[in-house]
Amino acid sequence: MKRGENTDFAGLTNLQKHIVFCIIAAIPIYLATNLYTQSIVTRDDEEAALAATIFFLGGIYIGRYISQLWTSKNIPAWLFVYLTLISIICFIWIFFHADFPLQDTRVFLNLMLFYLPLFIASIAIGMLIKLSRMTVTNQLQEAKAQAIQSQSELHLLQSQLSPHFLFNTLNNLYGISITQHEKIPALLLKLADLLRYSVYDTKELFVPLKDELAYINNYIDFEKIRVGERLALTTSIEDFNLSDIRIAPMLLIVFIENAFKHSKNTTDQKISIEITLKVWGNSILFSVRNTKGKSPDEGSISENSSGLGLANVKKRLDLVYPNAHDLKIDNEDSYYLVMLQLKVK
Repeated sequence: MKRGENTDFAGLTNLQKHIVFCIIAAIPIYLATNLYTQSIVTRDDEEAALAATIFFLGGIYIGRYISQLWTSKNIPAWLFVYLTLISIICFIWIFFHADFPLQDTRVFLNLMLFYLPLFIASIAIGMLIKLSRMTVTNQLQEAKAQAIQSQSELHLLQSQLSPHFLFNTLNNLYGISITQHEKIPALLLKLADLLRYSVYDTKELFVPLKDELAYINNYIDFEKIRVGERLALTTSIEDFNLSDIRIAPMLLIVFIENAFKHSKNTTDQKISIEITLKVWGNSILFSVRNTKGKSPDEGSISENSSGLGLANVKKRLDLVYPNAHDLKIDNEDSYYLVMLQLKVK
């Protein structure tokens, strides 16, 4: 086999495939045209049918070649409409001519009135076949390129989660080590569990919701130790241990982490946080509500103060849950509320 020849699963080259196609297609075309030529000529009908078969197959390949000259990737819809209309008009004429042929003495003109529309229709059909294939190929290539770009962006966003979480946690540990150093050993153990999951278990696009929930519970335990008695936490989380529901990893934790950030900024005696997670129909419903400090500069969570996390999670929602999520954020004077609905994957 020559170098550069394309083969399919059967080991045939492109040329061999076209030859096989012509042989298979020529048989029904010849039989149909033979019946047709018998109605417009009284002799040499087999030769006329053979010539018509050659004309038709040749026209298809000429149409394919003409289509290859189309350099633009965006093939206009009107071109498909025109080629379809041309094919239909030619075949209507062919059937009309079969019912009302010219006199038997005008054999040549009868054949030309058959060959010419047949040839034009074959060119149009060949162009339609090739242009349709080019359109599908271009759409597949664009979809593949978009998928690769989205996957690369998603991996980049996902790879930023662990450093972002570690950076915030180390800052918190530094502050605690100065005033409450006795909490450090227990916090370090919890931190090790959290990092183990975020580094090793979040490589997939989707993870079991029960694993994500275990991570969230570990994080909550970590924050309970850090915040101490100031924390007034209320959780309403369904038991997903026997569920096979999957979710994008490290998605919900960003909102929970932002809620706990208030503990180091607000001057209130109590830090109130309410977390809800349940499944309703084919959707995952999640909400987190937390009180805010009296000073907007101290208590509010904005895009700027939350840093990478909140912007990251919004981009990931657009990539992983396109048209399959609903995120609402209420930033009021006394509380901050996040409500998220996700379609179950």
